Amino acid sequence: MNHDAALRRTPLHEAHRAAGARLVPFAGWEMPLHYGSQLEEHHQVRQRAGVFDVSHMTIVDVSGADARAFLRRLLANDVDRLGQPGRALYTCMLNEEGGVLDDLIVYWRGGEDWRLVVNAATREKDLAWMRRQAGAPGLELRERRDLAMLAVQGPEARAMALPLLPAELRAAVSALAPFNAAAAGEWFVARTGYTGEDGFEIMLPEAGAVALWQGLLAAGVAPAGLGARDTLRLEAGMNLYGQDMDETTTPLESGLAWTVAWEPAEREFIGRAPLEAQRRAGVGRKLVGLVLEGRGVARPGQEVVTAAGPGELTSGGFAPTLGRSIGLARVPAAASGECVVRVRGRELPARIVRPPFVRHGEVKVK
Repeated sequence: MNHDAALRRTPLHEAHRAAGARLVPFAGWEMPLHYGSQLEEHHQVRQRAGVFDVSHMTIVDVSGADARAFLRRLLANDVDRLGQPGRALYTCMLNEEGGVLDDLIVYWRGGEDWRLVVNAATREKDLAWMRRQAGAPGLELRERRDLAMLAVQGPEARAMALPLLPAELRAAVSALAPFNAAAAGEWFVARTGYTGEDGFEIMLPEAGAVALWQGLLAAGVAPAGLGARDTLRLEAGMNLYGQDMDETTTPLESGLAWTVAWEPAEREFIGRAPLEAQRRAGVGRKLVGLVLEGRGVARPGQEVVTAAGPGELTSGGFAPTLGRSIGLARVPAAASGECVVRVRGRELPARIVRPPFVRHGEVKVK
């Protein structure tokens, strides 16, 4: 059997080929890694605007009389924080031990209608877990495989994308604050992203995806692939599920304590008791940023030596905006300052910093 024959393809598959994409397997999909130069795509997003096909992400609509109560139990962050329809919330979904099953964004669409966007690599696990937790007979979980999703990111992204949206959406979308969304029909536009830049994540019927993609490219938005998406999110200090956190780590060990809503104390979300126990006992590990001081490239799995004990790089690579190598690492809670990264028998000097490294085009660490 040809392995590639089993890979899923997004509605933009032929458009990627036409744009010169190098296509690679990713989480069961055939996805563009780059369109010629990953470096150029990275800089385009930081300096102007780029568009990513993220139709491989899993969109799940949750509705029914008990939808709010279900999500308040399912998620570590509290959807009651969303004070009005259209608001978005970043959160983790935990197992009973407090380990991270996935990270996701939840949108309140009004009433008992919600939308979740979860990772492609965890799709089957997430859907099975959610269905297992959904005890109420009136609760509906609907995977939206009929929708495509494009992320337009960069300082000029919103201005360049706005004219291509349905006319009835433009006024609402132009007024969106960060982490808010607006909808018209099956179009759903959120001011969210995974790059550290401004922009939109646009969900729309599959049939309209190619026209939107072509319109964006014609307007001067650069196509960008998975390679640039990874270097951009790393510079922005954003976690990648399966590397920087997973079921064996808690949000408190992953730089995500801010996503846990402890109040109200009576809200019993899955994984709460182990997290509270960990918080009381003291968290032994933390996720930090690392900057290599000299030459060399930080990679996941490399050992980090600190004065407080050993740690490990969870993400790493060359940061095009900084012109040097950076990483995220899980280290002892007491670690700070200077450290060493062991690379093929060599010890490379590095230092611990607080992410993000870059936000809205501005370098945050020196």
